[in-house]
Amino acid sequence: MELPVKKETTHFRTLEEIRVRKEQLLSELQQDSTKFSTLWNQTFIKREGNSKGEFISGLVANSITAVDTFLLVRKLIKNYGGLFGLSKKSSTKKKR
Repeated sequence: MELPVKKETTHFRTLEEIRVRKEQLLSELQQDSTKFSTLWNQTFIKREGNSKGEFISGLVANSITAVDTFLLVRKLIKNYGGLFGLSKKSSTKKKR
């Protein structure tokens, strides 16, 4: 996908030049709209034909990712929670 490039300002001298430019811009807008619609629809295509095995393997993979994320967050809070005020306050022990 191309990024928009800043174009030089064109000075129009007649109404016909303005009409031609307007048609060009309308054509470009329609092309961009078509590209955008295509990309948007490709993003949210529902993939069908998944077997039960694929469904279960996806479920297991997502579960493992969730558990791994939970353990990582728990470890980070344990080690760095004091930075964010999330750590447990330690009780003061009397030294003998």
